[in-house]
Amino acid sequence: MGEKAVLIMVTLGGRDDAERLGEALVVEHLAACCSVVPTVHSFYYWDDQLRREHEALLLVKTLESQAAGVQEFVRTHHSYEVPEILQVAIEGGSSAYLNWMEKQVTKAGL
Repeated sequence: MGEKAVLIMVTLGGRDDAERLGEALVVEHLAACCSVVPTVHSFYYWDDQLRREHEALLLVKTLESQAAGVQEFVRTHHSYEVPEILQVAIEGGSSAYLNWMEKQVTKAGL
């Protein structure tokens, strides 16, 4: 694998929203794979009020070179005013999977 892999985590209002966004990222070859955790419980302050929300978590597996594009796509297609978009470097893992990831994401440029 020649390029660093990253994991981008995004919370959304529900499973359907997460699945639509994840599928679109894969179709656009911005991500090799997206996984949806259908229900997470989030607690945070918004407008000085404690919020308790049931959300879905989208896990986006992509390359560092595509991360800015993924983040822009998420901001454009997300319903939240301030979407949670967190990027984490992948420091290791299955080399076969990481090589597959790279091929999937770079297919758009072929």
